[in-house]
Amino acid sequence: MEKNIIKFEHACKSYGDNVIIPDFNLSIKRGEFVTLVGTSGSGKTTLLKMINGLISLDSGTIYVDGKDIQKEDLIQLRRNIGYAIQGSGLFPHMSVRQNIAYVPNLLNKKNKEKTIKATNKWIKVVGLDEELLDRYPDELSGGQQQRVGIARSLAASPDILLMDEPFGAVDEITRKQLQAEIKRIHKETNVTIVFVTHDINEAMTLGTKVLVLEKGEIAQYDTPENIMKHPADDYVSKLVNKE
Repeated sequence: MEKNIIKFEHACKSYGDNVIIPDFNLSIKRGEFVTLVGTSGSGKTTLLKMINGLISLDSGTIYVDGKDIQKEDLIQLRRNIGYAIQGSGLFPHMSVRQNIAYVPNLLNKKNKEKTIKATNKWIKVVGLDEELLDRYPDELSGGQQQRVGIARSLAASPDILLMDEPFGAVDEITRKQLQAEIKRIHKETNVTIVFVTHDINEAMTLGTKVLVLEKGEIAQYDTPENIMKHPADDYVSKLVNKE
């Protein structure tokens, strides 16, 4: 089994003359919780969406589990990578049960029992009551919707979970609860998480590793403790010492 579950080699991305990612190299070990933080426009979401092929590379290579994603079936790749976004991204016309079961249904097809078990398991893992399964997204609070979104992204038991500012649209109390939940889920499942945030405190609280980005390049990649104690440069120092 590959120790590095995600690997960027000379990954580049531009839009016209606007270079977002000039030459990116990084290896992420299996089971890490990597938080991506940086100023607006530093390339955080672009990097995240490159991992599941939502944004294509101009040049370079990304390996997921040792396989070059450009040579893989992207639909199959995405079924094995959970994806959680701000505002949960739930299908409004589907019940909570149907939302969580969406990807397991695609994977299990005839094995409905397996899908039912996965749905019942993950609603509990994200700290929600099974009685919510037959409700619809508009009947839930923002925090509940976000939890269902996390349950849906984990329901197929992916090896990787990508999260793009998932807690950005909820109030501070709910945000703290969701942060505690995702830390617990990471500990329990050992899923590899790549988590984009603009909030340095959130990045430091959640990550086993923190990736500080500046203009599409790595300003620092280290444990939260080392970044706090030994910021690599002024940019990192200002970021971590922001009130």
